Amino acid sequence: MKLITIKDTSNPSILKFEFSYFITPNQSFEYKNIDEATESPLAQQLFYLPFVKTVYISGNFIAIEKYNIVEWEDVKHAVAEQMEEYVNSGGEVVKQTEKPKKSPISVYAESTPNPSVMKFVASKMLTKTIVECKNIDETQASPLAKELFNFPFVKEVFIDENYISVTKYAVAEWQEITTEIRTFIKEFIENGHIVVDETKVVATSKQEKQQIANFENLDTTSQKIINIIEEYIKPAVAADGGNILFDSYSEESKQVKVILQGACSGCPSSTFTLKNGIESMLKDMLNEPELKVEAINA
Repeated sequence: MKLITIKDTSNPSILKFEFSYFITPNQSFEYKNIDEATESPLAQQLFYLPFVKTVYISGNFIAIEKYNIVEWEDVKHAVAEQMEEYVNSGGEVVKQTEKPKKSPISVYAESTPNPSVMKFVASKMLTKTIVECKNIDETQASPLAKELFNFPFVKEVFIDENYISVTKYAVAEWQEITTEIRTFIKEFIENGHIVVDETKVVATSKQEKQQIANFENLDTTSQKIINIIEEYIKPAVAADGGNILFDSYSEESKQVKVILQGACSGCPSSTFTLKNGIESMLKDMLNEPELKVEAINA
């Protein structure tokens, strides 16, 4: 009997192995090595495969992130067969334990330069991949974002590392809703719900441009701009609950186009920041006094 269906994800390094039944109802696990996987005998077995980097277990699937020493096409069927043989012989996917207790975390609210955006900072890492949701239809990768859109005053949700930036509609004031949102986020995380399913994150063309494979194809000036943005500008922007992405550079017009996300998108002070912060820094570091920076909508 075929138990497992192999499915691609938006990340070519991660493959999803879906079971025909739930293997870990209402729980999710992520293991980076064999020592972390003590509660999952199957995950420990998978780590004996030299190409296995990370194992995710959630609901009815196991997702595996591989190292680049092999191609999935060469090994995926053997991996699926190994898992099927394991469960058919009665092996446990995850050891049955008492219902996990809540993992206490702290979440605090932090204002941003954008009066429409509040940054909610958690005491634990939430995602390694940026997720931006302009509406509920864009929440496939984030169950938390989907739930937040049930609040009538939530306009947009941006998630990065250990924080969630929430953009509100003008119908509500932050002093009326901040505690409600903070409490909801805290309880959602403490109850073990998935904040971001990184196997479902779809990278935009703008994000892909920052990746090494595409980075190598850019001209030297564009590469320098990306490096400056990543090293000097992005950390400051993230502190304000936002993100910045390189879009393009024109050698002819000396114009740099960037994308602002999260709290920086639509921020009243973003023009000042672009001209007096980002543009000035790029001019100085690239020795290009004619250079201009323009923000475009994500």
